[in-house]
Amino acid sequence: MTTQTSLTLSNGVEMPMLGLGVFKAPEGSAARQAVLWALEAGYRHIDTAAIYGNEASVGEGLTLSGLDRKDVFITTKLWNEDMRQGRQEAAFHDSLKRLKLDYVDLYLIHWPVPGKYEESWKVMEKLYKEGKIRAIGVSNFHRHHLESLEKIAEVMPMVNQIECHPLLKQQELVEYCQSKNMAVTAWSPLGGQGSGLLDSPVLKEIAGRYGKSPAQIILRWDLQRGIITIPKSVHKERIQQNADIFDFELSTSDMNAINAMNKDQRTGADPDNFHF
Repeated sequence: MTTQTSLTLSNGVEMPMLGLGVFKAPEGSAARQAVLWALEAGYRHIDTAAIYGNEASVGEGLTLSGLDRKDVFITTKLWNEDMRQGRQEAAFHDSLKRLKLDYVDLYLIHWPVPGKYEESWKVMEKLYKEGKIRAIGVSNFHRHHLESLEKIAEVMPMVNQIECHPLLKQQELVEYCQSKNMAVTAWSPLGGQGSGLLDSPVLKEIAGRYGKSPAQIILRWDLQRGIITIPKSVHKERIQQNADIFDFELSTSDMNAINAMNKDQRTGADPDNFHF
């Protein structure tokens, strides 16, 4: 049985395969409490971003947990407007201040802002070489973005965080990244609001046979594809339940049945066509 809980990035850094996503978790007690519940439930990876407006709460949750800083993997992201304004380095230090940390474990370019992500990458490389970031990566990059980055990069991204769930399998992009020794993280792994994914008869039937929830089945599907997954929740029971995915393994036929649900259906924006 695959009970692997972390993945080794191309530079040797260990990244937990399960993380708590805090997109739309309100700044203040909601986000702080979600982080605390996750850390109590055994999560060791929290994924935030400057634009989420809750980095300070994530930092507070980490402090209140009493855990050693080195035992928790913190990801945050460089926002689009900061890239457009040439504030890449200042924005990173703003994030560090809000998080009340000396370093972050993973820093990502949030979206491939045309004409800006290459120069932003050079700043990321500088901060990485200075030891302020343990690993650097990108988010929402298609293959062609990665290929143009490769032309100017001294250090290739260690991670690409993409929208990925059974309705948007992203198989070609996942395989491309993995062939380049680049880890993939799935955002919105449960399909996002309005997708109806958790009500899928296919997932419900599989879940019934394993004594698990449809959400747990999807998260397990991610792990078995070698994908890091960061489900978002601010509910204690859901946070705990989402972590209970390391004690079973999906059969090949069940993996194939979930793969067959793909419709190339996005919840979020297309990285080639976003207006923010």
